[in-house]
This record gives sequence, structure tokens and C-alpha cells, in this order.
Amino acid sequence: MKWLQSIFEKDSFNRSISSIFSILVGILFGFLILLISNPSQAIDGFLIILKGGFSAHAKGIGQVLYFATPLILTGLSVGFAFKTGLFNIGAPGQFIMGAFTAVYIGVKWTFLPAPWHWIFALLGAAVVGGIWALIPGILKAYLNVHEVISTIMMNYIGMYSANFLVKAHIYDSKKALSMNVADTAVLPKAGLDQVFYNTLGTTRDLSTVNCGIFIAILVAVIIYIILNKTTFGYELKACGYSQDASKYAGINDKRNIVLSMVIAGMLAGLGGALLYLSGGNGRRIKVVDVLAVEGFNGIPVALLALSNPIGIIFSAVFISYITQGGHYLQSLDFVPEVIDIIIACIIYFSAFSLFFKDVLAEFVKKRIRSSEEKKKGSKEMGGEM
Repeated sequence: MKWLQSIFEKDSFNRSISSIFSILVGILFGFLILLISNPSQAIDGFLIILKGGFSAHAKGIGQVLYFATPLILTGLSVGFAFKTGLFNIGAPGQFIMGAFTAVYIGVKWTFLPAPWHWIFALLGAAVVGGIWALIPGILKAYLNVHEVISTIMMNYIGMYSANFLVKAHIYDSKKALSMNVADTAVLPKAGLDQVFYNTLGTTRDLSTVNCGIFIAILVAVIIYIILNKTTFGYELKACGYSQDASKYAGINDKRNIVLSMVIAGMLAGLGGALLYLSGGNGRRIKVVDVLAVEGFNGIPVALLALSNPIGIIFSAVFISYITQGGHYLQSLDFVPEVIDIIIACIIYFSAFSLFFKDVLAEFVKKRIRSSEEKKKGSKEMGGEM
């Protein structure tokens, strides 16, 4: 029984259990919503959600990875800021400005050969995303303006700026979308097109997944190392835990606040680039007055993973997986917004799960201690007899 007690004493295990608990409760709550809205097709709809990307076979799984790629980056953006005591709700603005920069470079900088073309597009997107987060960082560090307020304002500035810049420089008026990037700016498939496709007669229906998923995973690992294995990461987290204490310890708190926001913005901007540098079969920027949903979805991704960079990879894939399942719900009499409700429920219950994980751990420890005391008492009684 001691091995069981040692497991529940590990905080990482308890946190994993809390995330799994919130996922299960959220999915069950979603099933209740399906039952209420359409009882006759609730079970079929629930099975479609559980099948997720598998509903479209190999191509569907490829699409799960494709849409998980930007979620990993926006989740890292929000999670990195959380770890350093900041709430970066400005990921949508940073995301779309990074996306515009990448597409602009992909369309206009045709003098660059591959792979330098798409590499410069990624770097440019990260730089612009960092610049977009720099302003809230400076306002927070030097004027104590709360980052939630300033980043929300920057979201709308970014959205309208991107709309204006797309129409001014890279607009395809016939399709009301941004132009396709040059072939040299398209992210390579890295062999994934040979894995994730469906066969339609004699042709292949390819998914849009590309090497972006590998870049996203690599960035997550780098962020994990920075936060947990470097002095710089320790200083950033120290400022997050207590700005006054870190200042007393000789850490430049203002510099670290600005750097935290800039890094978070760079991650979100890079996410925008990874989504849109996918060629003619990929995504193109729409000129609409709607904030980028990928930026907001980074918040549940980070919360579900408890801001752990490695956990964010899995939570992003999970959110993408059930979101793809929600798209296939349209084959029944359901609206895809049901998935948004389920995701909201998962996040809602994740707050309760953090409470229950402590209660559960304490309950298990008490039962183990009680069992050991009974065994000890029975041995002592046996020895006396």
C-alpha cells in the first residue's frame, strides 16, 4: 500500500487525475446536452464526438494534427504567461498579426528560395507577435496597467489592422481572401502526406498536416527546458510568484515582465504562421470582424494542461480531436457549437477538479494510514497472545 500512497503524494499525478476527471465529466455533460436537444440521435452524435478525427479516417487524423499545431503555440503563449504570473488574453491579436506577417512574406518575398522563404516567414511572424505583446508588457511593468485590459484592447487593434493590411497588400478580391503564398513559402509535408490521406478511386485526398506539428512540439520542449532548467526561467517564475520578493532578491522584475509578455506574443505569432503557411489547400486569411478563435482556444488548452508545456501538447491534440468530431456532427441534426459547450464544461469542471484532487489524495492517504494501523494493531495483539 505504500506504493499507492507515494503515488498520491506526487503533485504531478494528482494534477493529471484532475485533468482526466474534468475531461470525463465535461464529455458526460455534453452527452446530456445531446440528449436534451435531440434524444433520437444523441447516442450516434456522442459516438461521432468520441470518434473525433477518426470519423474521416486517416485524413481526419491528419487534420486533427494540423489544427492542433496552432493550439499548441497559443496554449504555450497563455501557459507561459500563467507560469510567470501574467494572464495573456491577447493571443488572438498576436496570432492574427503573426499570421498576416507570415502570409505577407510568403506572397511578396518571392526572391527568397526554399527553405529560407518559409523560415523567414516564421521568424517574421514571431517577431511581430512579440512586438504586439511588447506594448501591454511595458504598460504592465512601468505603469501597472493590468495586462488583461491592455491585451484585450490590442486584440481589436490587431484584428482591424490585419483586415486593413490584408486588403491593402495581399487581397484576392475574387475570393475575398488573402492570396496564396508562394510555393517556396509553403511548409514542407515532411512525409506526413504519405501517411494521412484517404483514397478516392485512383486519387488521394490529402490532409493539410505538415512539418508544423514537429515545430510546435519542438517549441514546447524548448519552453519546458527554459522554465524548468534555466536560471532565466527561474527568475521569470519567481516574478510570477511574488514580484516584491523577487525584487528584494535582486531580480529585475520590470525587465522580466516585459520579456514574459514578449515571449508569449512570439509564441502566439508563430502559431498564426504555422496555420496559414500551408499552400493552396490550407488556410487563407478572411477579412472579417471576428477575433481569431485559435487565440482564445489557447486558454482552455493551457488551463487543461495546468500550464505545463508538455501537457499542452496533449491537451491541444485533445481539443482539436473533439472539435473535429463536432464538425462531423453536422451530418446529424446537431449544430457544431455543441462542441464549444463541451469544451466550456471541461474547463468549468477543471476548476472543481483542482479542489477534488486534494480531497481525493487526502482520502486515499487516510485510508492507507488506517489500514496500516489496523495491521499493526493486529500484529501486536497476536504477539501478546
